[in-house]
Parts: sequence; structure tokens; C-alpha cells
Amino acid sequence: MRILSFGEILWDQIDGHEHLGGAPLNFSVASQRLGGKTFLVSGVGTDQRGCLALEQIRAHSLNTRFIQQIPGFPTGIATVVKNSTGNASFSIPRPAAFDRLSVTSEQIEALCQINPEWIYMGTLAQTTDSTFQLLQQCRKQLPETRCFYDINLRKGHWNLEIVQRLSALASVLKLNDEEAETLFQLSNLNGPFSIEAFCRYWSRTWDIPILCITRGAKGCSIWDSKQFAEFPGYAVKVVDTVGAGDAYSAAFLHGLEQKWSVKKIAAFANAAGAIVASRSGATPDWTAEECVQMIRDNQ
Repeated sequence: MRILSFGEILWDQIDGHEHLGGAPLNFSVASQRLGGKTFLVSGVGTDQRGCLALEQIRAHSLNTRFIQQIPGFPTGIATVVKNSTGNASFSIPRPAAFDRLSVTSEQIEALCQINPEWIYMGTLAQTTDSTFQLLQQCRKQLPETRCFYDINLRKGHWNLEIVQRLSALASVLKLNDEEAETLFQLSNLNGPFSIEAFCRYWSRTWDIPILCITRGAKGCSIWDSKQFAEFPGYAVKVVDTVGAGDAYSAAFLHGLEQKWSVKKIAAFANAAGAIVASRSGATPDWTAEECVQMIRDNQ
């Protein structure tokens, strides 16, 4: 499975330490571990953080061909604050290097020559015109390529119009339960919020066949072909949740490409997210075999 992964590369500053991250990067590392061939489309600075980022990205066996080095802008950083349950909030200075991608016909042609089955995209980097233009041009030239949209609403780095514009491109939408409730309320819908009500509305409005909503330790909810189901999660001691949702996304897409049942996909994705949440950093070591073992241990 070939994937173009569009978005930010940044350093997560957690408890006085820096870990390489950014949802598209975390997703790409996880997808590669599951046998995918992922090409990250992003930017870093010419600073020390940028050079170290490229070094670590190569160490993860990711191709850096489409990662631009942008002079004059710093490599992105995100200060991560964890609450008592390990959940994280982010402070992200902008503009950063990933905001300043150059867009040329040669780059677009090179990206399209990858002939990807999937395009992965988030919200944060798409708030700048250059990144969205690059994404949009590739999407126009690759009409058969499906899009996986991982919403990731970071405070101060999104608006409803951007989310709607990206939702219109999506074949699969992934978000968490708090984000679903936020979008439900902003859409001025009648009646009380429920995850199923949100899925029905968002799927119908933006013609998205599959939605997955993560719910932390409670597992996930999935809307597939107008059917709604909930799947339990796995109890782990949470170290931090940074990167857990990105591992979930990669595992979900892997199962979807393998044509697994919805139940099997949910179990595998929930296990991947739980394992990453139990370890420090956004891209800790983990394997598909560990996910399978967690599923067996909980049957």
C-alpha cells in the first residue's frame, strides 16, 4: 500500500525532553511498520532541529524525498502539557517550516508518479495555502486515490470551514469523541449530541462512507455503510497519549486494506492505540504481533 502523508513535522516538547512528532509523521512511522510504503510531504528548517529530524526520519526507514528544507523558518515545535490522566494539549508556534512549502508543477508531477492508493491528511498544516494547494493539486490529478482525513483539532489551528473543505475530500474520517461533539454543536443540529447522530449527519452531508471515532479507554465507534457499532478498548497504564491516535489511524487503514471485518479492524486499531499510549513518545517501538497478543489476552 502506497500512501502520501501530508502535514506537519515538529518536535514534541514533553516533560523537558524533545521527541520527534507531528500526526502525519507519527502515522507514517506506524504505517511503515505495518508494511506500508509511506511518503511524507512536509517541511523542516535548515536549523539543528531540522537536520536532526531528517536523520531520525531516515532511521525510521521513511523516504525523505518530499520533505523540503525551508531556509528562514524554524522546524516546528509543540509544547505538550499532560493532565492527570495522561491526555495532552498542545501549544504550537506558527509560522514554522512546514507552513512554507513551495509548490511547483515538477513537485506535483513527482508526487503523482508515486501513484498512491491513499492520501493521509490532517487539519493543522492545511490551514496554510501552500500545503492545501499542494494537496488539492495532487488530489485533482489522482481522482481514484482515496483520502484518510484525521481531523486532530488543535486549539487555535483550525476552523469549521477548513474541516468541512477537507471532509468533502475524505473516504475515511477519523476523530475523537470530544472533536465529534464540538463539530456537532458548531453545526447547529437539533437534538442532543450522540456519536451516532454525529456520524449520520457528517456522513450524509460530506458523503463519507466510513467514520471512526476514538473514545480513549472506552475503545471506538465506527460508522460503516450506514451501520453504527461500538467496540471496547483495552486497559493499559497510560504514560502519555501523544501518537496513540496516529497509531490507531495507521492500524485502521491497514485493516481496511486487508479487507478485514469491521470488528477485526476495530480490535487491531484499538490495540495499537493502547500500546502506544502505554509508552513514552509519539513513535515508540511496537509490533503488529503485540497487537494480536493484546487482542488474544482480552478475549
